[in-house]
Amino acid sequence: MILDKEKLRKNLDEVIWKIEQARIRVSEHHIVQLVGVGKYTEIENIATLYHLGQRSYGENQVQQLAQRIEQLDALPIQWHMIGTLQKNKINKLIDLSPALFHSLDSLELAIELNKKLELKNKKMYALLQINAAKEETKSGVSIEEAYDIYCQIKEKTPQIELRGVMTIGANTEDISVIQKSFEETYKIFEKVQKEGAKICSMGMSSDYELAIACGSNMIRVGSALFRG
Repeated sequence: MILDKEKLRKNLDEVIWKIEQARIRVSEHHIVQLVGVGKYTEIENIATLYHLGQRSYGENQVQQLAQRIEQLDALPIQWHMIGTLQKNKINKLIDLSPALFHSLDSLELAIELNKKLELKNKKMYALLQINAAKEETKSGVSIEEAYDIYCQIKEKTPQIELRGVMTIGANTEDISVIQKSFEETYKIFEKVQKEGAKICSMGMSSDYELAIACGSNMIRVGSALFRG
């Protein structure tokens, strides 16, 4: 559904207001980057939102990311890859040169990605995905292994520049369980800051205020921006 400009403006203003309220409760100096998730919306809505000031967007699939980049080529959008990466799509993703790859979910994938990046003489900024909720349906490294794997990726894959960590909040109505998955991830972020980490990406449309309260400085929001 193509939404009118005023509806999109209202959605964006509401999300920004909530981000402001949440971040100020953490600290006046706490900055949060909003990444719009275009997954289920038309490109016209992304273009309108871009002109309203929202400049960063993420896609879950490499194919869809490629289509969006091509269709919105005239706009200097900062594109993010936020979904699981299949090994057979690695070369395609490298060619798209996303600003950030959020979902580097194993050392094995990092080594494979690094090989292909070396062949193309390219680098990629990435976040290590942590499965803090310990859910089988989610990919990512375990809380227990996260710090070691982060350090191994830094050591073994020079073409990948790790910028921090990412998690998806627990899939439950229980706020305390969601909060725990964010807090566990933030503890890892605090440790990897010594390794140069700058980004703690946590929070989506349903839980971004809680994520910010737990220390997130990058959120991925789709339905709250694009609802009709």
